[in-house]
Amino acid sequence: MTDNNKSLGKILKQRRVTVLLTLAELSARSGVCLSHLGRIERGERFPSARILHKIAGPLGFSEGELFTYAGYLSARSSSMADSFSGGRLDPYVATVLSQEPVGTQRTVVTILGVLKSMAKSVG
Repeated sequence: MTDNNKSLGKILKQRRVTVLLTLAELSARSGVCLSHLGRIERGERFPSARILHKIAGPLGFSEGELFTYAGYLSARSSSMADSFSGGRLDPYVATVLSQEPVGTQRTVVTILGVLKSMAKSVG
C-alpha cells in the first residue's frame, strides 16, 4: 500500500461523504463494484483511468481534476487552480498554484473567491 494509494483513497472518500453518497450508492451510480470501491478508498488498490472516469461524475469531479489527483496528469498540464475557478485566474497565479499541494490550491482559490465577491459588493 503506497502513500499515493492512501492519499487518493482519502480524497475519494472525503468527496463521497461530502456529496452524501454511501459506497453502495456510488457503486450503483458508477457501475463499479462496491468491494473494489472500498479497497480503493482504503488505499489497498489504485484505480485505473477507466474506473476514475466512471466515478468522476457521481463524485462531482471533472475528469481532469481526478486524473491529476491520481497522478495520471501533471498539475501543470491540467491546472487544478484553473479548474476550481473556471479558468479566471491570472496565468501567473495559476502557474504558481499548480506547484502547490491540492489542499493549498483549494484554500487559496476559496480565499480569492471570497475577496473577489467582497470587492464586487463594495464597488
